[in-house]
Amino acid sequence: MLLSALPVLGGLLRLMEGRGDREGELVVASLVAIVSHIVAMSVLCILGAFQFSPALRMWRGWHRTAGRVLIPAGVIAALSSIWLAVFFGGPAAEFPLAMVRLVFAVPMLVFLVLATTAIARRRFVAHGAWMTRAYAIAVSGGTQALVSVLWSIPFGEADAVGEIWVVAAGFAINTLVAEVLIRRRARRRVPATVIRRE
Repeated sequence: MLLSALPVLGGLLRLMEGRGDREGELVVASLVAIVSHIVAMSVLCILGAFQFSPALRMWRGWHRTAGRVLIPAGVIAALSSIWLAVFFGGPAAEFPLAMVRLVFAVPMLVFLVLATTAIARRRFVAHGAWMTRAYAIAVSGGTQALVSVLWSIPFGEADAVGEIWVVAAGFAINTLVAEVLIRRRARRRVPATVIRRE
């Protein structure tokens, strides 16, 4: 929940910065994309955290209903992030950062599509794995905030180049943790399968 709350707060701050744009050059399409991204990502991060609760997962009504909200929210969040990166109109120094976000927004969208395909085919294990990967990318903002704090201890406040490394590290850490969790779940299922066969 903490990692989920940090991206939400960051999104709200970004929206406030956009509204107070000194040059007033935010076009309507960009503003719509920013607002859509913040709202959709907030829903995905906060609501998605509860999908990992074993107690709630046992109640299929909750899991299915929440999932029908989460997947569209995730798609909107990913698409808006892609749009903002492709049609980037910010300072030139921030362009590489936008490209880093694009590199992870595209896989997030792909993971959500694969998760939807898997659940439609009743491949529940694959569905859970793809959703875990997508959610890990979604909450990377929280990890990025923690990495930024660690970065500032030896190097001070991150500059444009440092921020690229901080953001990339946050995405990479969450992606790695997601893969570890997925493989750990797979190892837990193997003994149970062997026991049933015996």
